[in-house]
Amino acid sequence: MAVKFGSPEWVQALQEQLNTSQAYADAAKNWEGDFYFIVDPEGALTAPIYLYMDLWHGKCRAAFVAPDKSAKAPAFVMSGTYSKWKKVVSAQLDPLQALMTNQLKLKGNMTMVMKNVKAAQEIVKACTRIETEFEM
Repeated sequence: MAVKFGSPEWVQALQEQLNTSQAYADAAKNWEGDFYFIVDPEGALTAPIYLYMDLWHGKCRAAFVAPDKSAKAPAFVMSGTYSKWKKVVSAQLDPLQALMTNQLKLKGNMTMVMKNVKAAQEIVKACTRIETEFEM
């Protein structure tokens, strides 16, 4: 059964995918830092979606849809429009390429992200394993 992108069920499914992936555990073994993945309003989406993930040494310790931006103060914030996230989640757009071409924006330590490219790739692979329903 497909899960709606950006929903609490979707982010929980991603947490489960990450926590059961040996490839992610190996790739992210040195990663320390939590994230907001922000889906900016576009089209039918009239309010932003704040997907929070606490990523720590190859595990996702927490994942939820935050009620607003002030719920957490993560080390990293990656944002983009719904259509860009749809492409990332469905492996049609590499998130690092999207950052370099300003299709996604990142606040946080870019050096840390660049040192952990494989971890980012494994997160995208985990997203593709979730049967996802998109509204737009």
